[in-house]
Amino acid sequence: MIKLLRFLKKYSLQVCAVLVLIFLQVMAELNLPNIMSSIVDTGIVNSDVDYILKEGGIMLLVALGSAACSVLAALFSSKVALAFSKDIRREVFTHVEGFALNEFNKIPTSSLITRTTNDITQVQTVMVMGLRMLVMAPIMFVGALIMALSKDVYLSRVIAVAIPLVLAMMIFVAVKGMPLFKSMQKKVDKLNLVVREGLSGIRVIRAFNRTDFEKDRFKDANRDLTNTAIKVNKLMAVLMPIMMLIFNIMAVGILWFGANRIDLGEMKVGDLMAFIQYSMQIMFSVVMVAMMFILIPRASASAVRINEVLELKPEILDPEVPDNSHEERGHVEFKDVVFRYPGAEEAVLDGISFDAKPGETTAIIGSTGSGKSALINLIPRFYDIESGNIFVDGVDIRNITQESLRNKIGIVPQKAVLFSGTISDNIRYGKDDATDEEVRHAAEVAQAADFVSNMKDGYDSIIAQGGNNVSGGQKQRLAIARALVRKPEIYIFDDSFSALDFKTDAKLRAALKHETGDATVLIVAQRVSTVMDADRIIVLDQGKIVGKGTHKELLNTCEIYHEIVSSQLSEEEIS
Repeated sequence: MIKLLRFLKKYSLQVCAVLVLIFLQVMAELNLPNIMSSIVDTGIVNSDVDYILKEGGIMLLVALGSAACSVLAALFSSKVALAFSKDIRREVFTHVEGFALNEFNKIPTSSLITRTTNDITQVQTVMVMGLRMLVMAPIMFVGALIMALSKDVYLSRVIAVAIPLVLAMMIFVAVKGMPLFKSMQKKVDKLNLVVREGLSGIRVIRAFNRTDFEKDRFKDANRDLTNTAIKVNKLMAVLMPIMMLIFNIMAVGILWFGANRIDLGEMKVGDLMAFIQYSMQIMFSVVMVAMMFILIPRASASAVRINEVLELKPEILDPEVPDNSHEERGHVEFKDVVFRYPGAEEAVLDGISFDAKPGETTAIIGSTGSGKSALINLIPRFYDIESGNIFVDGVDIRNITQESLRNKIGIVPQKAVLFSGTISDNIRYGKDDATDEEVRHAAEVAQAADFVSNMKDGYDSIIAQGGNNVSGGQKQRLAIARALVRKPEIYIFDDSFSALDFKTDAKLRAALKHETGDATVLIVAQRVSTVMDADRIIVLDQGKIVGKGTHKELLNTCEIYHEIVSSQLSEEEIS
């Protein structure tokens, strides 16, 4: 919570305005019972109409002033809370954008969504009320208590008995409620996870007839959250009735003892009325604190979860002094690279060394789990290596800013990802200022122009969330076009042709040869036909390079490559 409060510094002027307005409001409200007391004891007792009208007018002005201050305080506090939550959401999102892939393994995506939305809303709600209530309650409590004592010390004993009982009840509820609120937020995470998986995996769910199973998963998560929420609400529901019972008993006590003191001539009727008003103000301030006690535990749990995100430091950081020198543009070199996933016992890649030069195509092939995608993910620095060096343009990538490094790269991931928007928007994702001609040219090279032209609105056709309204092959071709329009120094195709038929694959690779020009091209593939024309083929097996050379060279020198080729091509095709 302390870390979050630092964001309030920029709103210090508005916060000060809220504090001043609340102070004026409380002072006005504390004066109202005194004015009423004087009207009763002086104006009504003496039947002085002029005095009643004069004091009544003052009372009306004070009440209007109090109302104005209350409205303005509510306005400013709402603006501060909403602006604060906007800043926190931006800060959390920006911070998460800087996470390496490893950080996303520590805090799941579903939890990050909950923390960016639900948790920040909880904190915002407390701030809207807290800026007013937490300031107003102590001032009103102290002020009303002093005024009540000034009216009659003897009657104040009734208040002194009631307040500790209320405070004890609030503390008990807060202690019992905090663990439940923390549990609730985790169960909101779980519910979001189930919903997210159920919606994103709807095709698989229906294909395997697991709809009922997913309904049961959702029902269990929903019931679990509901049961916890019911426990919390039962606990909180006990607080207010008990408090009101204590308040009503206190009011009866004040009236009973106050009437006796009036009968003995030790107290005036107006003073008793003022005392009752002050006692109500004291109790009202306690009620405000009680309301905050209901909200603060959950907001506190949410604030801790938000801080967990903000305090999670990315493992991959930019150098303080970037090395801007470069040699040959697009030159990629691995030198004795060792990499293992965080927490893994064995290295995924061990002793990897090779060159990928501009104007050449370097292909990487190997069995499933050999480390192909891991190797590719190291170049844009999605992960950091354990030892060795990776050089781009002759500079270690750890000495380059991530932004400048990734500006050199056009990557087509293994799983094509499209965003909601038009086809043109998705291609321009690779280059914001791409012209219409560049977009069309990239689509033509990626063999996407034909199916795009057949769509109703052409390049203005809408892509649904996740690209669910296009096929897998169409997704991959649009993802390739997105990389092509960027015109980077280094092209990385991570098994990007797997969803294409052989004819489209061949046409695409032929078009790419002319398009990539002097750029460095790295291709990860399962198909031998995709890599056999590469200038250099690297064969991986269990994280190590077991072969390096052209297709013909590897057929004679690398047994594993020969096995892969034999499994896909006939003897006639091999020869």
